[in-house]
Amino acid sequence: LYKLGGGGNGTVYRANHALLKRPTAVKVMLPQFASSESAKQRFIREVQLTSRLTHPNTVAIYDFGQTPEGTLYYAMEHLNGVSLEDLVRISGPQPAARVLHILHHVCGSLDEAHGQGLIHRDVKPANLFLSLRADGSTCVKVLDFGIAKLPTDGEPLTRTQGSMGSP
Repeated sequence: LYKLGGGGNGTVYRANHALLKRPTAVKVMLPQFASSESAKQRFIREVQLTSRLTHPNTVAIYDFGQTPEGTLYYAMEHLNGVSLEDLVRISGPQPAARVLHILHHVCGSLDEAHGQGLIHRDVKPANLFLSLRADGSTCVKVLDFGIAKLPTDGEPLTRTQGSMGSP
């Protein structure tokens, strides 16, 4: 396995899906959360909410499971390319036409999520991935719905103390 990245509750690795016979990204819950029922429920909720989304600009979920030791994981599409954060760090500000292209893709993904009542709450350049397609074109993918909220969850969308997500 090759580590692709990580976040607050998991690490993402590049793997090959045994049955699909294709490259896959696998997010594995961090070991320190394996014994926390609330952390497990948040991870399960993340994958369940993300898997509802089918927009071509949202990362696709392939599979979900739990190891015999209790560690949760989910498999999603493997993307070749670069995050918007890395692109700007490496190449600097992008031309207006490219920015509009990126925003159009992001808005499509978020429109579907909002249509289902789902609010991402962590849209930032690190969670926007410019995936290179076989034909040379770029498809932007919205990643990491880990702190997404449904207004019907019974919890506030924001907190009065501290911060959640990205401004």
